[in-house]
Amino acid sequence: MHVLRTLPLVALLAAVPLVPVLQPAWSQEKPVKKAAKPIPRTAYQTAVFRMELRSDTGTLARLSPNAEPAFDFVPGARAAERAEDGYVHLGDLNLRLRTPGGAWQDFASSKKRAPLHKLAARPGTLAAADITASMGAGFPLKVERRWAIEGKAVALRFTLTNPGSTPIEIGGLGMPMVFDNIITDRELETAHAQASFVDPYIGRDAGYLQVTRLNGKGPALLVIPERGTPLEAYRPIAEARHAKPGDIFTDRSPRGQTSEGFYDWTVASKGFADKEWKNAGEQWNTPTSITLAPGETRTIGVRLVQAPSIRGIENTLVQQARPVAVGIPGYVVPTDMDASLFLKSSQPVIKVESEPAGALTATPAAPVNGWARYAVRASGWGRARLTITYADNSVQTVSYFITKPLEQAVADLGRFSTTRQWYDDKADPFRRGPSVMSYDREANRIVTQDARVWIAGLSDEGGAGAWVAAMMKQLDNPVPEEVAKLERMVNETVVGKLQVASGPQAGAVKKSLFYYEPGQHPGYYEESLNWKNWTAWTKKQSDDLGRSYNYPHVAAGHWVLYRLARNHTGLVKTHDWRWYLERAYQTTVAMMRDAPHYAQFGQMEGDVFVDILKDLKREGMAPEAAEMERLMKGRADHWKTLPYPFGSEMAWDSTGQPEVYAWMRYFGHQPQADETREVILAYDPAVPHWGYNGNARRYWDFLYGGKVPRIERQIHHYGSTLNAVPLFDAFRANPKDTHLLRVAYGGLMGGITNIDREGFSSAAFHSYPDMMQWDAYTGDYGMGFFGHAYATATYLVNDPTFGWLAYGGNLKQQGGTLHVEPKDSARTRLFVAPAGLWLTLEAGKIDAADYDPASGQVTLTLSSKERFTPAARLLVETTVAGARSYAIDGATVERGAYTIPLAGSGTRVTLTPR
Repeated sequence: MHVLRTLPLVALLAAVPLVPVLQPAWSQEKPVKKAAKPIPRTAYQTAVFRMELRSDTGTLARLSPNAEPAFDFVPGARAAERAEDGYVHLGDLNLRLRTPGGAWQDFASSKKRAPLHKLAARPGTLAAADITASMGAGFPLKVERRWAIEGKAVALRFTLTNPGSTPIEIGGLGMPMVFDNIITDRELETAHAQASFVDPYIGRDAGYLQVTRLNGKGPALLVIPERGTPLEAYRPIAEARHAKPGDIFTDRSPRGQTSEGFYDWTVASKGFADKEWKNAGEQWNTPTSITLAPGETRTIGVRLVQAPSIRGIENTLVQQARPVAVGIPGYVVPTDMDASLFLKSSQPVIKVESEPAGALTATPAAPVNGWARYAVRASGWGRARLTITYADNSVQTVSYFITKPLEQAVADLGRFSTTRQWYDDKADPFRRGPSVMSYDREANRIVTQDARVWIAGLSDEGGAGAWVAAMMKQLDNPVPEEVAKLERMVNETVVGKLQVASGPQAGAVKKSLFYYEPGQHPGYYEESLNWKNWTAWTKKQSDDLGRSYNYPHVAAGHWVLYRLARNHTGLVKTHDWRWYLERAYQTTVAMMRDAPHYAQFGQMEGDVFVDILKDLKREGMAPEAAEMERLMKGRADHWKTLPYPFGSEMAWDSTGQPEVYAWMRYFGHQPQADETREVILAYDPAVPHWGYNGNARRYWDFLYGGKVPRIERQIHHYGSTLNAVPLFDAFRANPKDTHLLRVAYGGLMGGITNIDREGFSSAAFHSYPDMMQWDAYTGDYGMGFFGHAYATATYLVNDPTFGWLAYGGNLKQQGGTLHVEPKDSARTRLFVAPAGLWLTLEAGKIDAADYDPASGQVTLTLSSKERFTPAARLLVETTVAGARSYAIDGATVERGAYTIPLAGSGTRVTLTPR
């Protein structure tokens, strides 16, 4: 494996089946409903499942937990509409084969089914059949399929035999994994009750799938491999109507915003790497093939296992004798940060290897409570993996991403966005300068035109993302020259152009500054772009003020400048702190006044509204605070009445949950906050893989903000970091629930991987194996960086399994004292979990912290004073019910925070529990 490379997009487009651009995701074609007809089924009951197999095809038609028989992990309720040939089901098989010197040939059991040849069932076997006839004409192998009971698990096995006289190479071997992730035609409440999400751990012999219910409740389902069945790749099964000519590995169910589609558990993938994936970036695992000699037989299979809950997945894997890996603080490792990898396996570890060589070093350390521990250090930059070989020759891979030290990565982002992305063309007919604009990394230029006009219009997520990232970078890491440019943007471009400056609609925000009016601007628009789509808004459409999702971007910009003006000396110059806080408040009120429809939903970056309200209160701006609280309480009271208050402009979304959670907590609606937290965990997994760990589900926003627009599972789109925010808060309220912290930190760090070595930030990573690279557009990355900048912190934890750990810092035990040096990107927030102590700096930085568990005393060492930061401002909070409060003797309290004069060298501050 090599470090991540950039590939020419032209080469990739030739291999990428694009979704037609662009219909609104919520209006994409729905499946044609067919008249219900009886589907013959045979029912079985196991120790934990009620299941049904179709009598005609032998595929799985139902899989329900015994405890909840009304729930079905597979789309059994859609049996009628998915009954015909061309629809894949669990129990089907896809194969790509060739003879020596021959071309690859494809065979699929779902393409045109033939009658089953049933086989005698052995003890423990539910059903057995020869399915060779369904594989298609010219198929050179023999395939038998068996469903069996193995303890509490259901096993699906395929036995492949080569009856001929010529070796057969299997370059593609995939088992369709068909679970009910279809939201189409379901209300949110129904979808949460009936549908499931699937997340893969693409870790070879240790790989698995977790199938979790949308409501976050147990039980969950695990798909685990039997011997010789590695999860080598996770290949999307193309939608038949958009597939390439000759592609038979397809499914007729529509993909879209309401249905992610299905995937193959891919055991062998070399045949795809040779063809469709040949121009892609490095695959998660090295593609392999299997050769069957004449007369040779090979059996592959998976087991379906029930886990009691999402948090119980890892314990269930241990009980099933599967290797389990836990990385702390995760699988994104800056080169200056210590990390740990814990392994639990029934087999001893024989060796641990790094790919590329030297990128990762895993040094054995003392085992902890039955777990092997490795100290992990990283060098270089980009994708890497650890390959772990066990005594039985099984192989596990753990995918990592190596970054620069986080403060350096964030500095790169700030520099790149305020220089390479800085736009100040006085002749621009759309008056978009001065501003930070969207960027095309492949062309290395600012995106001044796109037929999705918002991308070039500084609004919506795809257009505001660039400048929101630049702005949020200043919150904890301000650079005077960058702040000065962003002040210019806010005062010359946002207020008065993007945002209404005065009058009855003061504070309202437009959908885009760019628009399509060839009559007004003849000769301006690039003819190569498709201006006949709904996305090419007219000026009237772009001037619309009714999309509430545009308002948090602007509010966040004002709020950051308020914080910088209030807590630093001479850094912000155009207006005083009050002016910016008033503008943030005005933007909030305008959202409720001018965009009430979408304001009924949670907003991405909506956490900023909570801080604006708190700051209004701390500043003594009582009338404004009262009005804002009234408006926000109206939203929260509405959400309290809904079982799943996570609506959006989309049919289902992972955008609104963080703000819903924040206001539920603020107004004391803890049961609703808890419900929200569990729903987040349903689509935000803990998986030993940098791409999927903490990766909140998203698969449609490449359509609206990416350079390659298609439905595709996105790696670390903005949902990762935004959904980390409520999980961090929930952990601080209950530090015993370390699952929350692990998922949250995965999302937080995932949001850093989008930043390349020069500072360009990508909307997300293309996870489909025909690309495997970052999108070339900045897109809506800034919403994600909002979450990172807002929540980044160091956490000191005494884990009940793994002992003392630091998430985001380097930890040493010195006698009875814990010494932690923060390495997170801000160094302004620290949570001492055993004390329930949450420390946040509005100005200043933490060089180190010492915690004495015996006395509870915490001593901070703060960084030296700087020109714009002569004093630190420290807020002290205990977040756990019943925890002791902390205080600093003799320190001055202003606006709820301690003001601490900083010295020329490290200033020490001691906090003592009361």
